[in-house]
Amino acid sequence: MGARRPWSARMAAMNTPTPDLHASEQPLPAEGYAGDVSPPLAWQWVRAGQAVLVDVRTDAERDWVGFVPGAVAAAWKQWPGMQPNADFDAQLRAAVPPGGTAVLLCRSGVRSVAAARRATELGITAYNILEGFEGEPDENGQRNRRSGWRFRGLPWRQG
Repeated sequence: MGARRPWSARMAAMNTPTPDLHASEQPLPAEGYAGDVSPPLAWQWVRAGQAVLVDVRTDAERDWVGFVPGAVAAAWKQWPGMQPNADFDAQLRAAVPPGGTAVLLCRSGVRSVAAARRATELGITAYNILEGFEGEPDENGQRNRRSGWRFRGLPWRQG
C-alpha cells in the first residue's frame, strides 16, 4: 500500500481557499476506499439522496460539540478509551442500503478514513469527508476557524 498524502496536501490539491465551493468539484482519489470529498460536496450528495451521511465520531463528541441533523450515528471508536466499536459493521450495514454510498464524517477527517476503508471491505462505496466536523486547528490550537463542516456553514446543531 502506498503512502497516504498528508491532510494538508489533500486539501491543497482541492484548491479550496474559501468556504464556497463549486458544485462541479470532484472527489479526490484515495487508496482503500472510493475517495475524499469536501464537506459541501458530501452535503450536496446527501441532499440529492445519492449518499448516506454517517457520523463516525463518538456519542460524547456529538453530544458536546454538535451533530448534523439526519446523519446516522455509527461511532468508529467508543469514548472513553477510544476502543473500537464492536457494533460498527452492523450499524453501517443497517444505515447504508445495498449498493448505496456512504460519506463518513469525523472530527477532522482521520477516523473517517479508517471507517471508509472498513466500509469498503464490507462492500460499501465509501467516501471520507475531508476536514471533518471541526476541521484542522489554527495557530492557537482552536478548531472551526479554518475548515470543517461547521466552518463551511453546513447544517448542524449543538448537542
